[in-house]
Amino acid sequence: MSPEKLLKIIARILDELRIPYAITGGFAVSVWGNLRSTLDIDIIVEMSGKNVKPLVSRVRGLIKKVYADEEAIRDALLHKGEFNFIDPDSGMKVDFFVQADNPYNKLKMKRKVLRDAYDTKVYFISPEDLVLSKLLWSKDSSSWKQREDIKTVLRKQKGKLDLDYLNFWARKQGTIEILNDILKEIKKQKSQKK
Repeated sequence: MSPEKLLKIIARILDELRIPYAITGGFAVSVWGNLRSTLDIDIIVEMSGKNVKPLVSRVRGLIKKVYADEEAIRDALLHKGEFNFIDPDSGMKVDFFVQADNPYNKLKMKRKVLRDAYDTKVYFISPEDLVLSKLLWSKDSSSWKQREDIKTVLRKQKGKLDLDYLNFWARKQGTIEILNDILKEIKKQKSQKK
C-alpha cells in the first residue's frame, strides 16, 4: 500500500468516526514546504476511550494484518502520548499523537486547514503550527532535518504566514531563539544567491 493510499484510508476513518485530527510531520511539510519522502504518517488527534474499539475495528477491517494494540491506545489516551498502527505488508507506520487538553492544543486544532490531497480532502496542521511543532522537536533533538523542514515551510509560505501568531507562540514555548536563528540563516542564504 502506498503512503498516499494509507493516508486517505486513515483520514476517511477519522472523519467517519468524528475524531478531530490534523496531519503533521513529513506529509504536512510536503503540503506547506517542499515535497519530501517520509516513511510514516504523523497525526495529532483529540479522542476519548469510546473511540478506541471503533477505530481499531475500522482500521483492521480495511487493512488486513495491521498491528493495532488497544491497550497501547488506551495508555496513550491516559498519558496524552503516542500510539501507532503498522501495515506489515508495506512497513508503513501511522503515528497518532494524543493532544493534551490545553489552550494551545485547542487553538492548533481550530486552525487546522482542509486541503485537497491525493484526490480527497484531508485536514492538515496549519503552516504556523507545523513550524512551531518542528521548533519544539528541533529544540529537543537538535536535528538538522527539523531545521530544514522549518526553512522550506518559511520560504514557501513567505508573505502568507501569521508572523504575530508564530512569534507569540515561539516565545511562549521557548523556541524564539531557534526561530530567529533559522530566519537569519534563510536571509543569509538568500543574500549569497544574489
